[in-house]
Amino acid sequence: MERPGLAALSANDLVLAMERIAPLGGAETWDNVGLILGSADAALGAGPIVLTIDLTEAVVADALSKNASAIVSYHPPIFDGLKRLTGDSARGRALLACAARGVPVYSPHTALDSAIGGMTDWLADGLLDRSGEAKGDRRALVSCAAGPDECPVKIVTFVPREAVEAVRNALATAGAGIIGEYEVCSFAAEGTGTFLGKPGTNPAVGKAGRLEMVPESRLEMICSRRAMPMALATLKQFHPYEEAAVDVYALEARPERGAGAGRRVMLDQPVALATLVERLRAHLKVGNGTIQLGRAVSGVFANVVSRIGVCPGAGGSLAPIAMRDGCELFVTGEMKHHEVLACVEGGMSVVLAGHTNTERGYLPVLAERLAGEMGVEAARVVVSAADRCPLDVA
Repeated sequence: MERPGLAALSANDLVLAMERIAPLGGAETWDNVGLILGSADAALGAGPIVLTIDLTEAVVADALSKNASAIVSYHPPIFDGLKRLTGDSARGRALLACAARGVPVYSPHTALDSAIGGMTDWLADGLLDRSGEAKGDRRALVSCAAGPDECPVKIVTFVPREAVEAVRNALATAGAGIIGEYEVCSFAAEGTGTFLGKPGTNPAVGKAGRLEMVPESRLEMICSRRAMPMALATLKQFHPYEEAAVDVYALEARPERGAGAGRRVMLDQPVALATLVERLRAHLKVGNGTIQLGRAVSGVFANVVSRIGVCPGAGGSLAPIAMRDGCELFVTGEMKHHEVLACVEGGMSVVLAGHTNTERGYLPVLAERLAGEMGVEAARVVVSAADRCPLDVA
């Protein structure tokens, strides 16, 4: 079967594919991720999707010369407060050029860092022996969990036993009781309910003014926050009681161990620090003089390490967490001077390989994954040849 061309797809297909690769719920709260420029309903052109670390004027010029249908810029070109969009800045000119040609721009940034199989995992892979060394244990330094709006609730109600099935089915039609690929999921426990109706009430069981004791079932069903208003309205409609007893419990997010900010890699066997630096140099394809090493001034693991903290880009904020987690080495792109000093004096060595050096090598991997998710030929998703690190080794 032929794969669809990009012209048969919309920008929303790109958005959905990227969100499958890098769910936006994993992004940091301070970040600006997702569709940055353009309409999700717009059709993609016949040209390629271009991947880049930064949306520079050179990248945009190169992409437009290829009639690009969209650009995925890892770093969001709109990040801080943008009060005007004019041609007075390089960023403004780049965005205006994309807008004029109808080229949407999508940015995954920390969502891609956080995702399993994303940029951080790729960087961590570079520290492993390619001859077949076991990977050891790996987890996020800060596990990510769903945001408050994505956390489900649990609806609990108390129903006469003969009405349980009707109420359960009604709630299911309103969107409650969905767990993964399963529907109409519920739990019921038997008990005895009591009530005393005041004068003027019309209880479904018994009489007003008399204490009633009724065999009831406690019925519990999970419900998304989006479906909750409809579920509660449906429950009120189908519950046989004049006044239904209903509890709604907010459920805590369940963090995923392997997804989140940074990684803590536990090697099966200790490895010399110099060996890890050379592995990283080969993985990032950088030359001598590019990687900086801050060796721990104390500790028995100054030369040999087995626990490594990893973060692409600027990972200074995660370094203290890595140190508390027992990491003997922290690998990232860049850190402030005093952040490095705190690490090496605290017994954790630091490797700085350059901000975008620790990111750019993942783009070919992302290109392959994105093409697969969108169901297009690999040649339709390309890495910009104009994207490069703004710093050279003098």
